Amino acid sequence: MMSALDENAKSVSDWLAILEQRHPSAIDLGLERVGEVADRLNLRQFPCPVITVAGTNGKGSTVATIVAIARAAGWRVASYTSPHLVHFHERINCDGAFISDADLVNSLDAIEAVRADTSLTYFEHTTLAAFYWFQRQNPDLLVLEVGLGGRLDAVNLVDPSVAVITNIGLDHTDWLGDNLASIAREKAGIMRAGRPVILGEREPQAVLIEHAQALDAPTWVKGRDYDFAVKADRGAWQYGDWLLPLPSVALDNAATAIAALQALAELTDKPIAAAEIAEGLRQTSVAGRMQRLPWPKNLAGKASVPELILDVAHNPHGAKFLWQHIAPLAAPGRTIAVLAMLADKDSAGVMASSKAYVDSWCLASLSCPRGQSAAALADIAASIDLTACSAHDSVAEALASARLQATEHDRIVVFGSFYTVAAVLALSE
Repeated sequence: MMSALDENAKSVSDWLAILEQRHPSAIDLGLERVGEVADRLNLRQFPCPVITVAGTNGKGSTVATIVAIARAAGWRVASYTSPHLVHFHERINCDGAFISDADLVNSLDAIEAVRADTSLTYFEHTTLAAFYWFQRQNPDLLVLEVGLGGRLDAVNLVDPSVAVITNIGLDHTDWLGDNLASIAREKAGIMRAGRPVILGEREPQAVLIEHAQALDAPTWVKGRDYDFAVKADRGAWQYGDWLLPLPSVALDNAATAIAALQALAELTDKPIAAAEIAEGLRQTSVAGRMQRLPWPKNLAGKASVPELILDVAHNPHGAKFLWQHIAPLAAPGRTIAVLAMLADKDSAGVMASSKAYVDSWCLASLSCPRGQSAAALADIAASIDLTACSAHDSVAEALASARLQATEHDRIVVFGSFYTVAAVLALSE
């Protein structure tokens, strides 16, 4: 039954405000509660193939590449990602369009109507709402990004046709374990018996291989079963026998996405041609992942502005990945970092992983749940001997400060959290 508070949920913002407060904790891993509610509406089953993507970093880029290539092949593709950057609707997409306000409210209402006394987290309720809407869209392919871990994440209610694990790094250690093997074991939970598994690392954790073998799941390992090479002299890259255009996402993730579609083709007899892959790569874009952004007009200032790059990297593994991919494209001048992070992330590890690539730091406070203060970041920076650091009350102030000290030959890289990137994107709206 809906409470008096719930009956006031007439809009998306009303609903999200309710869901943020309803459950005792924001994260409550486990499939029993959410599974019971899902079964009341038969939300575990879809008539189309499903690709589920887990991993520490690179999930969003991999999902975006799969979606773009499949759409280039003429498929109607639905996708679920998290978190969003600016608007919640970004999480739920079908055939290139985000869910509408009316459909989102209707889907949230549908879950509430069968929830009874079962308490669901924000993520669980909204994930079931996404499943409810997807079932009514009749997609040819559904691509799901895991929210946290894999085994106990609400997304794992749905059996994937193909499971993808991009990589394993130390993150969410309070929930997934404090070592790579434990984290890998949680992410291996998305695998299914006899269904293909795509591993995005050249030396995957042993537990991933062992789990796949126990399930008799065909396993594709990067460097063994699929691979790519950069053809710098031709402005392209090679995947297998195909010479392809360079995408806006990291090639590691693009290659993993192509392998997932190849594995799916073997199951469904729906191959995707090289021309469709090339067109999909040209269309692939992911907000907040190595995103080059025009300067917000109210911060542009002088006619000539430095390059602005946004990335949601929020752990040491993600930071290393970011710098590996943009360092070869170094600006002729300096690199200025705008960094803001959550308090429960490894800020010292992120800074240490970035130290060799950054000339100046503008540290910012995040005014959100679990947000880290700029003063705390400055203390951490001092503890690892970072120099040229300044502290600011907000991401907008840190970005303005970076802009003042930058020349047109420099570049500014904003990273550290989805909240950090969202703060900059909001300036451009």
